[in-house]
Amino acid sequence: MNETLASPVQASNAALAGGKMLTFDVHGESYGIPVIKVREIIQCVNITSVPQTPEYIKGVINLRGKIIPVADLRLKFGMPETPNTERTCVIVAQVATAARGAISVGLMVDAVEEVVHIAATDIEHTPEFGAAIDTGYLVGLAKIKGKVVLLLDIDRVLGSVEV
Repeated sequence: MNETLASPVQASNAALAGGKMLTFDVHGESYGIPVIKVREIIQCVNITSVPQTPEYIKGVINLRGKIIPVADLRLKFGMPETPNTERTCVIVAQVATAARGAISVGLMVDAVEEVVHIAATDIEHTPEFGAAIDTGYLVGLAKIKGKVVLLLDIDRVLGSVEV
């Protein structure tokens, strides 16, 4: 499998240019990441906790002999933790890190929605909320079927994960 990744700037520009995005639900809101970053989607499995990691790092899983850290996006975004349901799943994505290059990271989400093609004309830049609010993890906002999908720069959201 090819492990090369686009730089964060290329990933952001690619997202703003539109294309295929995987959309998923976290706490009732829709988020999207470029399909090219997604390696696979798995049902929630037993996660081995790792001491002294941030609260949003649920632990690690053994995926066909490879150890993958798993981050709960609810907790990462400061949302309340809820019990897993039959729709809770883990999106295994390639994330670019400064220290180790590209790594696989599991993203625990409430549900996967769909793969959609988003036209560049349906994407708007992230609005400014002032200096006190960091929106650097958002690439843009897409309008799909009458709702807003927050497009994530997953490298910025989880690029510092080191387990």
